Amino acid sequence: MKDQHSPTPIGSLRQAPEGFIEPGLVNAIHKEGVDENRRGMLRKSFTAAVAAMAAPAALAADGESEILDLQPWSGMLGNGVATNPYGQPSKYESNIVRRRSPGLAATSQADVAFTPLQSMFGSITPSGLHFERHHQGWVDIDPRKHRFMINGLVNSPKVFTMDDLMRMPSVSRMHFIECGANTAMEWGNSAVPTVQYTHGMLSGSEFTGVPLSLLLDMAGYDKKNGKYIMAEGADGSGQNRTIDMDRALDDVLVVYGQNGEMLRPEQGYPLRILVPGVQGVSSIKYLRRVEVGDMRWSAKDESSGYADLMPDGMMRQYTSIQEAKSVITSPSGGQKLLAKGYYNISGLAWSGRGKVSKVDVSVDGGRTWKEARIEGAIHSKALTRFNFDWVWDGKPALLQSRVTDETGYVQPQYPALREVRGTRGIYHNNAIQTWRVLESGEVENVQVG
Repeated sequence: MKDQHSPTPIGSLRQAPEGFIEPGLVNAIHKEGVDENRRGMLRKSFTAAVAAMAAPAALAADGESEILDLQPWSGMLGNGVATNPYGQPSKYESNIVRRRSPGLAATSQADVAFTPLQSMFGSITPSGLHFERHHQGWVDIDPRKHRFMINGLVNSPKVFTMDDLMRMPSVSRMHFIECGANTAMEWGNSAVPTVQYTHGMLSGSEFTGVPLSLLLDMAGYDKKNGKYIMAEGADGSGQNRTIDMDRALDDVLVVYGQNGEMLRPEQGYPLRILVPGVQGVSSIKYLRRVEVGDMRWSAKDESSGYADLMPDGMMRQYTSIQEAKSVITSPSGGQKLLAKGYYNISGLAWSGRGKVSKVDVSVDGGRTWKEARIEGAIHSKALTRFNFDWVWDGKPALLQSRVTDETGYVQPQYPALREVRGTRGIYHNNAIQTWRVLESGEVENVQVG
């Protein structure tokens, strides 16, 4: 499958003028990154250079008319506040959308839409760009008619309306959702061109809802024999998933809110279960029932799919944890560096077992590594943004990122992962991703090792 879009330029549209960086600081920025003890001097140099350039550039006779002359919109009335009652992105951002992969699904109802990770900032995915994975299409359920039930090994089966749930104590937490098949097409070789297709079944949000543990306590679950729960969706795909009781009592939420508003229909409106750190299929959408039981259900999608084919021919079942993983989102496949010079390497890291501890970046295919900067707060089982300073010398480069989580687990290279898992699997590919920068500045997807 090939992306139909031409390489996206990244960085400045023109080179920085000579002297933008003081000559004495050139050695502070090199192909491996920036020496920490010189970072402060470097920032001062950039600030001073920009200040020194500002006045002459504004007065230059051959400057750009876009800055020297007032543009039409500077002398006209804008649109009123009622033009867009629900805010929409600028028309100039219309190419930043989820993209389908027709080769992955037989029908438009059983489909995938990938998040444009290459265009995202920070660690929160806008709700309208959150990846979609459907097994029988999405539905828009009337919340007044929706009911949620807890039954099985409980003392008092309960049925809740949406009003009931939204009156209860709620929590809001940052978490990622990643499809178990994210990066599946990379098991054999570098099959797809851009990070949107290699890693785009991944999104991060602030979710709001009621802890499942509270609802299970209200129903009086059997603490001796209740070892598992089964979450069931109300849509036509009949999605049921087994979840260990220990996990259910830990951090599982019954969710109605996402990023400060109600869930979108494509994300399970009006109610879904959220199982942090576990493959996305366990976070059942359109949640209608949780049943407490004493054994796993082996539901249809737990038996026919979402199991790992091992090198010895055995199937590894109930492998739900999304292990520590990271990816550079910029520069990444399909983009193009416009000129030699400074670039901010940026990406995302996450772990289904807890918090990100650190992220290392390599620009030489993993021969040497330097620690990246972690940006913002680090939340458990959530996306974490990292940045790394790099000056491209115009020569070919191999960009990689490697995350270590709080358990000490280190993201593996492909040879190490394939030694254990083989090449016939689909799910849980968390190997290190490589982007090759060509002398032309174009960036492509490759595998090394």
